[in-house]
Amino acid sequence: MNLPLSADLQVICLCAEWCGTCRDYRALFAQVAQAHTGAAFAWVDVEDHADLADVFDVETFPTLLVASGQGLHFLGPMLPHAQTLSRLLTALPAASPVSAEVAALLRAVRENPAPFAFGPPAPSA
Repeated sequence: MNLPLSADLQVICLCAEWCGTCRDYRALFAQVAQAHTGAAFAWVDVEDHADLADVFDVETFPTLLVASGQGLHFLGPMLPHAQTLSRLLTALPAASPVSAEVAALLRAVRENPAPFAFGPPAPSA
């Protein structure tokens, strides 16, 4: 089902700083965020935010979570390409009900976005 981006759409990348793929994907994720300004994007480090992320048992990076007021549209690993994420966002799957764990993560990111802000990592010294 092809749904328009809604103002309450949240796109969350579950990654880890130690993961080279995640570090490389961060800049691409930022590019997609700039192209899809109607959605809220967040970066959740599964180790720094283990209290929220452990329940998802992320084994493949990057793992994306896409949800809106309609429910959960996507939760799973994604190829680390900007085009793949952009295609997903322009043709959102129908929503399924949100679990308590997904709701807790969405609420944490919405209520206190600063710890989940992203952008290119700072250059190494």
